Order: sequence, then structure tokens, then C-alpha cells
Amino acid sequence: MHKSLLFSTLLLSCCVSLTANAGVEEQRIATAAAAMPQVVDRYQAFVDDLGSKYAKQNDELKVTQMVAQLGKRVWQQAVRDVQSGHPDDRSLYWSRLKMRQLLDDSKPAFNIADWQKQILIKAVEKSSRGFSDLEYADNATVKILLTGFDPFFLDRHIDQSNPSGLVALALDGYQFQVNGKTAQIETVMIPVRYADFDEGIIESLLTPVYRDHQVDMIFTVSMGRDNFDIERFPGRNRSAKAPDNRNVYTGADKTHPIAPMLDGKTLNGPEFVEFSLPVAAMQKVAGRWPINDNHQVTTLSRGSFAASSLAELQNETSVEGSGGGYLSNEISYRSILLREQLGSKIPTGHIHTPKLTNYDAEMEQAVVEQVKQMIAAAAATL
Repeated sequence: MHKSLLFSTLLLSCCVSLTANAGVEEQRIATAAAAMPQVVDRYQAFVDDLGSKYAKQNDELKVTQMVAQLGKRVWQQAVRDVQSGHPDDRSLYWSRLKMRQLLDDSKPAFNIADWQKQILIKAVEKSSRGFSDLEYADNATVKILLTGFDPFFLDRHIDQSNPSGLVALALDGYQFQVNGKTAQIETVMIPVRYADFDEGIIESLLTPVYRDHQVDMIFTVSMGRDNFDIERFPGRNRSAKAPDNRNVYTGADKTHPIAPMLDGKTLNGPEFVEFSLPVAAMQKVAGRWPINDNHQVTTLSRGSFAASSLAELQNETSVEGSGGGYLSNEISYRSILLREQLGSKIPTGHIHTPKLTNYDAEMEQAVVEQVKQMIAAAAATL
């Protein structure tokens, strides 16, 4: 028997942006299919099943349930594939886009309104990212939540993978023993889109987790460094001159950092926050890459430096946190800020994995194995 975290559908209803530059991701499908057809078409049967059922559906309530169920099935199949020896996160990303495109371009057997289509697209987004599959077994007494990211910078490398996404698929449902207890990891996949963050995807996901102490440890994971970095001081502001997956730019740079938004207002919080992961224990893990406790930050007045404490950063304006000035830093900042606002004691922090260009199965499997060991070492401190 499994016990759901019971995340509210209403609470997560804002988690998907369908506004800024909508459709840009879907426009890459043809290029991706020409470059790597086996990757893009791996879950075509699910897309075809959606198309067939959608065209025949005449019940407005049942169509939403059907779409959500197919999205969940794609997520679960991707998890099974990775865990049975097919280490690739990309097929899930591209099949999700195909399902979105199908829902946008097609019609069911009733006169569907545009706003109803938006609900269906949100349903397939949520479910195919694992949001509907956050379930811990009854025997799991140590519960861990981990987030990964979609592939990104796809206009540079259409075949790009993201090791953090592979980590999420590889570790979803993974159980291990720690201090005589059964620990379990559950995971979700986060989009690389500024608008989703501004609309509150992280806050919607984590508010019930912190409020109700639903888990014992939270890891956000992304790709981007030469080695493993555990990001000590995430910063509030965006400064990366880099597009998201919809080719949206924030207009920020290192001389003009910009604060993110939350529900139409500027995200309020200190310029820097600090992780609460047991970094010393995690650094003892032996593996292919060193594990750094990264104190590096950038501020407007001082430039780049290694901060010794939050007190040292009190009067500074953040340009880059330890996690940089892009969404990998921001997911960490938002999660830690929310933890503090809700008075939670759940250890929370961000792991940057070694980066890669394109796809490298052997390297990514090594990343997964080292992250697995780092999480086990962290859990042993609880």
C-alpha cells in the first residue's frame, strides 16, 4: 500500500505558464525528431493513445482525468526505463511536448473552449512531471523529496540531456536503509521557464511539504559545474543573460540584477539565504568528482568573492548566489526562503552536478550514483 502526499490539485493549478512565448518549445519537435528520432519517438504510443482517446471523448470531466492519467503513465514509464538500464531523460521531455501540441491542435468530440484546453495542457504538464505520483510506501520512515530539471539551451544542442533530470528519474521511488530505518526518495521534474517560477511552481509544490512536515529532507538538483557544488548562499536576484526554454530573457545582467516575481508581485526576501544540508557528511562521499561546499557569491558592491557567513552579506545586493544567476540558483533560493517563512526545520539545499554537452550515458550514470551516495550520507545524519 502507498500513502499519497495529497498535494492539492488546486494548489498546483498555477504551476504551468501558458503565456509568454507559448509554443516555442513545441516548435523544436521537428528538429529534434530529425536529429534523434529514436529518442523523440520512444513514447509515441502514449501520444497516439492520447490522440485516439481525445478525439472520441465527449465528457468534459472525464477528458481531464484521461489526459492526467496518460501524463502520469508517461512519467512512470520513463522512470521504469531509466531504472531498468536506459539512462536517458530526453524522451520524457519530448513526449510531453508532443502531448501538449496534440491537445493544442486537436479537438475532442465536444465544442471545447480555449480555456478548457489550457486546463488539459496543465493536467498533462503536472502529471508527466511526477507531481501526481508523489507517494511514499507505508514502510518509509525517512522521506526525501528531490527535484530535477528539463534539458535546456536546446537551440545550442538539440540533443541536450540534463543529468539532474536523469537523477530524478533514476531515484524516483528508490528505497535504502539508513540507521535501521527505510528511507525513500520521491522526485519531480521542474520546467526551465521563468514564467513558471514567477507564477509560483516552487511555492505551490513545497508549501504543504514544509507546513505539514511531509518529508525529512529536500534536495533541488541542476546541471552546471565542473564538479559537484552544494550551494551555500543562494541569492535573490536573476542576473544570467540566458534564455529559458521558451527563449524568454529577463533583461537582467551582472550590472542590473532583477528580482523574480511571485503571483504578480516582486518576490520579497533577504538578498541571500543559507542552505541547511549536512554538507560535511556529503563531502565524505568518494566518487568521480570532488564535492564542494560552495561559498562563492557576487554582489553589486564587491563583485565575486567567497562569503564566510550570511552576516557578511547583510548589506549587499545580490547579483549571483552560490548557485549563479539563473533558475538553478532561484529554485534553491525560493525553497530555502519558503522554509524560513513557514518556520520549517526540514534540511534543504541545492546540488549542482557536473555539466555535459549533448548526452553521455556513462558520465550521467556516474552522476546518478554519486548523488545517490550523497543523499544516503545526508540521510544518515537525521
